[in-house]
Amino acid sequence: MRRIALLLLTLLLALTLPVMAEEEEVSLTDILSGADPDVVSRTVTGSSAETVETESGVMLEVEETVYEADGSVLITITGTGDFTIGGDSRKRTDIFDDELQNQGGDINFTMRNIRDVLLADDLTIVNFEGTLTESTHVPAEKRENQFLFSAPPSYVSMLADNGVEAVALENNHIMDHGEDAYQDTMSTLEEAGIVYSNSTTVGVYEVKGVQIAMLSYLCIDRYDSLWDKVPADIAAAKAKYPIVICNFHWGNEKDYSPTKNQIRMGRLAVDSGADLVLGHHSHRMNPIEQYKGVYICYSLGNFCFAGNSKPSDMTSFVFQTRFRVKDGVVSNEGFRIIPIRISSRTDYNDFAPTILTKDTAIDSVMSTLKENGRKLDYAVDEYPLEWPVERDY
Repeated sequence: MRRIALLLLTLLLALTLPVMAEEEEVSLTDILSGADPDVVSRTVTGSSAETVETESGVMLEVEETVYEADGSVLITITGTGDFTIGGDSRKRTDIFDDELQNQGGDINFTMRNIRDVLLADDLTIVNFEGTLTESTHVPAEKRENQFLFSAPPSYVSMLADNGVEAVALENNHIMDHGEDAYQDTMSTLEEAGIVYSNSTTVGVYEVKGVQIAMLSYLCIDRYDSLWDKVPADIAAAKAKYPIVICNFHWGNEKDYSPTKNQIRMGRLAVDSGADLVLGHHSHRMNPIEQYKGVYICYSLGNFCFAGNSKPSDMTSFVFQTRFRVKDGVVSNEGFRIIPIRISSRTDYNDFAPTILTKDTAIDSVMSTLKENGRKLDYAVDEYPLEWPVERDY
């Protein structure tokens, strides 16, 4: 109710103050968020709406935080691997647009089999690997690359309409079309209400009255420049926000287990205050560690991946975890995985992540994760498909 009162008071003040033509215009969002140039934020205050009327007759729909029986707030977070859409601007046609045409031009075809999962959580974060731009410029250092990725800015609706609230922008394809295209991508995401993070920008998403900070880093060939930066950034974020998620683009392509540098960096992130570590780049699923009570997902594999019409391994998984927040204290409430194939078909990749239902396919995902985690000191013992039994209040 305090937040409702603040909203109402701010609006009433805005309505009653005289208009001054020469004064700088200030939005209600700026007043409430305390805009920071190094922070990209979005706020969702809850899932239960209440309509109130101000004294001036203005009707406002105000959402209230939903509390558990013990007065805590339960937050469900979903992490996925590489989200790569569109195609290569150097080519006349691409496999993604061909499939889009086959699907009647419905841009949301990719998410049709996973949408309900993403809409049911409180925050979904993906690794957005590519650009949202009309630019066809190719930087000199990229001209010999086998793959370049770009998609029209309108394709951002694939995220916004299907429950993806945040993206990590630190990867080896975000600069495929240069700095201007990178700026186009960030602007398009911001206009669509998608929170992004990179090595200089903390993405902040607020839900149920809890602020979640996200940081992202490209580590592949940059570890030496990050050993000091990452812990300092995480510690600074943790001093301001109750939940901090760190995304790393790292590891070797097609590897099913992490390198020594990945392990060192992942644990360093936890030691510095990260509440969750999400990794990607290898295009293959990697095991999960629980280090000092914090989950480190070394690679979430592919998710919606238009980089290959038939990858040699089309299996992956979606990671979900829950945090309980009460009286300013954050506790981890366990995790589950949702095994997927990155296509609804088995004969080729149609870019539509689909939940696996056959026991043999699910068992294959489980055994792959367990087998490749045997050498990790803190590998999780099990990969539950369901949430832990809820508390008995």
